[in-house]
Amino acid sequence: MHLKFRSIFLVAFPLATRVFASQTPLYAQPSQDSDSYVFKWPIKKVAIIGAGPGGLLNYREFIQAGFDVHLFERDYIPTGNWHYTEETPVDAAIPNAEISVADFTPSLPPKGVELPYEEGYYGTQSIELLRAHRGPKPIWATLHSNAPAVCIDLLFKQELGLLTNSFTANPAELPHAKIGRYVRAFASYHGVNSNDDNPHLSFNTRVELVEKRYDNDGNEAGWTLTLKKVIKVDEHSSRAVWYTQNFDAVVIATGRYNAPNIPNIPGLAAWAERFPGQLRHSRQYRRPEPYTGKTILIIGAANSGGEIARDLNTHVNRIYQSVRTFLRRVPSNVTLVPEIKRFLPPLSRIEDSSVELNNGTYHNSSVLTTDDESSAHPRPIVTDGTHLRSLWLDIFYIEEPTLGFVNSKARLLFCLMILLNESWQVNIGTPQSFTYAEYIAVALTKVWSGKALLPSTSELWRQQQERVEELGGYGRHFQFIGSEKTEQIFRFFLGWLNNAAVRFGGRQIDALDPE
Repeated sequence: MHLKFRSIFLVAFPLATRVFASQTPLYAQPSQDSDSYVFKWPIKKVAIIGAGPGGLLNYREFIQAGFDVHLFERDYIPTGNWHYTEETPVDAAIPNAEISVADFTPSLPPKGVELPYEEGYYGTQSIELLRAHRGPKPIWATLHSNAPAVCIDLLFKQELGLLTNSFTANPAELPHAKIGRYVRAFASYHGVNSNDDNPHLSFNTRVELVEKRYDNDGNEAGWTLTLKKVIKVDEHSSRAVWYTQNFDAVVIATGRYNAPNIPNIPGLAAWAERFPGQLRHSRQYRRPEPYTGKTILIIGAANSGGEIARDLNTHVNRIYQSVRTFLRRVPSNVTLVPEIKRFLPPLSRIEDSSVELNNGTYHNSSVLTTDDESSAHPRPIVTDGTHLRSLWLDIFYIEEPTLGFVNSKARLLFCLMILLNESWQVNIGTPQSFTYAEYIAVALTKVWSGKALLPSTSELWRQQQERVEELGGYGRHFQFIGSEKTEQIFRFFLGWLNNAAVRFGGRQIDALDPE
């Protein structure tokens, strides 16, 4: 069987997930001070990497808790992934780069130079530097949040004291532009927008390296960050400045969804080499008009694949969608085809080249495509890229709890809504990063200020191993949780942190306000 395409659009390669009926037990709290972790140095100065919702919420909490805080953001405004521009990210590597690199290769100054060190860039080199440095975000013009709008609205009412009443047209969807404006309003409210001239934040600045710092006696004393700030001088030139800063603790709020995932399908690398610039990942998609009248093959049918199919649907000639098991809102007139087994050796033209499907059929197509616990210390955080490990509560790095991670969980199902004057819990398939980041921020500030206790290192590892065994080992499922577990996690935070507030003082936290 042969089908002819004018183009194949590789837009999404979703990671497989599964939901477990059994739930991980709640984490145990230290029963007394002797059971708790003792930090090796006092924590006063904190770096936060990333000015998306998670980073901004952590900035607020750390400032209010009295820490000396500095926020670093590679883009020129806050918002994280909700900053839409027509500029697209650089081409994704095919096959994927090593997981430890992903699409972020540290840019370090030449060895031996005195810092701060500066270099100038001109013409095309300057344009590409600015683009790669800030990292255009993986959203397209018509993207809507898959969180019910009322959930976001309630969160902003709680924070800013207002309710927009702007979701009556379609309360189930929220345009990305509106979320972006909300996040920037939140930043302005706390004095960390790009025009606030706040000495505690650095835009256009990437954190290239985080390494352990030692005092004159060789004792561990904190962290040194190697930073690169890129400054646009004019339309034709820019300059980069490398420098370092020292901190006692670091919050990593860079998000989960940055690097593209393109499986190494047999033959795909040969196609990428033969047809440079014609295989594209979904993060580079912006609008449907460039594909008008074409026949498209979309590989993947999770959130991005399904939504992009809907966006393309009224513009293209026909869409074929290669799927495994997992469909998300695929239009009814899309033709579903099996998973791709291999890309056959490319011919002189894309239009004449073919792919083989798992069911043995062939498609003639043109492509416009768009820790190992037993290892030596320190134990890894990133392994195969499907999950993070060695983190207690998916927040504190067990080997060195002065590193904290924000919103590392892949999915939280939680939102409170009001219906007929009753409180309802609604399960939604989207990370509620605004809400969960606040709980994480309070936990980090309390633990690092000594107003909440962590279990000892051995107990942290014991609890982590119990969790690994309960979930059947590490893998893609490891940080995906269902609604029952989400509620348990929120209840754990409430109990742990509020009990600590009673004992040591400081802020108490509430459940989501149903008003």
